[in-house]
Amino acid sequence: MKFLYLMIVVFLLPVSVSAQESAACNEITAENVIPDADCLAWMEAFPAPVVEDIPLDTETLNAYNFWRVGPHTVNLFDAPAGSVVEQIPAGFNFVRAVDTSVEGWIQAASGLWIARSDARLTQASHFRGVLLPNGIEHPFAWILDKTGIYTSEYPGGPSSEATGRIPIRYERVNLFAEALGADGWTWYMIGPNQWVNQRFVAVVKPVERPEGVQGRWAAVDLYEQTLVAYEDDMPIFTTLVSTGLPGWDTNEGIFTVWARLVEGNQSGATGAPDSYALESVPWIMYFDGDISFHGAYWHDDFGYRRSHGCVNMTISDARYLFEWTGASTPDEAGEIVTYVYVYSSGTYVN
Repeated sequence: MKFLYLMIVVFLLPVSVSAQESAACNEITAENVIPDADCLAWMEAFPAPVVEDIPLDTETLNAYNFWRVGPHTVNLFDAPAGSVVEQIPAGFNFVRAVDTSVEGWIQAASGLWIARSDARLTQASHFRGVLLPNGIEHPFAWILDKTGIYTSEYPGGPSSEATGRIPIRYERVNLFAEALGADGWTWYMIGPNQWVNQRFVAVVKPVERPEGVQGRWAAVDLYEQTLVAYEDDMPIFTTLVSTGLPGWDTNEGIFTVWARLVEGNQSGATGAPDSYALESVPWIMYFDGDISFHGAYWHDDFGYRRSHGCVNMTISDARYLFEWTGASTPDEAGEIVTYVYVYSSGTYVN
């Protein structure tokens, strides 16, 4: 969970409004949450972030057929109902099926066969990030909450049907103001008398370019679980990610991408309770030893920490970042250098 220690009030400044109109919601605080007519008019005129969806990577999503195997030990056969030639140890394991035409069997990309009773089909997430045609002019966020409850009428208040709004998972929302509630959490106003707790949103926050970083680079905010891609100082693209869980924390710092793979297998902790083996992971960019950006087809929890240190992205987002950074201008040595800045804009409370 996230926690902010200071009370902060944030105001959006839409491009199309005058200076007077842009201050319409300046009076919103935890003690004064009722928007006046000017504030209401401003919210009505600026209902959603000005962004553009990136393309859905239908090529990869349609071509790949992912199956969870186990979590128990699974036998691998040389043919359907043939001889056991290998085993997949117990753990968090996935394979990409290349043949599912034989009843009761699937053929993995390795060429070996698995009894269908030992596997189940997995649907990769179709979530995707957005392009920022005007940069990050105004604070906005993605809704993370999966409970389907109404917003609150004031910071720290209970869910209220009177607000008339149930935020939807992955919905993009403008943040018209923020205030510290009596419950100690920061709350964001996403509409007239519609407040959401900071734990259930991922806020897109600009960050200053670190010294020495130039060209096309990516900033990963561990606190908000967001990524913003920049061209020098201009934000170009942003999305949700899933970084390392406690004990497998993604390291903070400035890195450079040292290897790029369209597809590869990843595994770790073999023989341990938390072992994993992931076949045909797409759009990999290594930047901190064996830590990488990559597409993750095995979960749809983007915006929450989920990995063993890597920066999980949806397949569409990983492809966009892979191709966009790959089109960078080479340096004097003819090399394409992609910088990665991993930082945290706040402090987690576990």
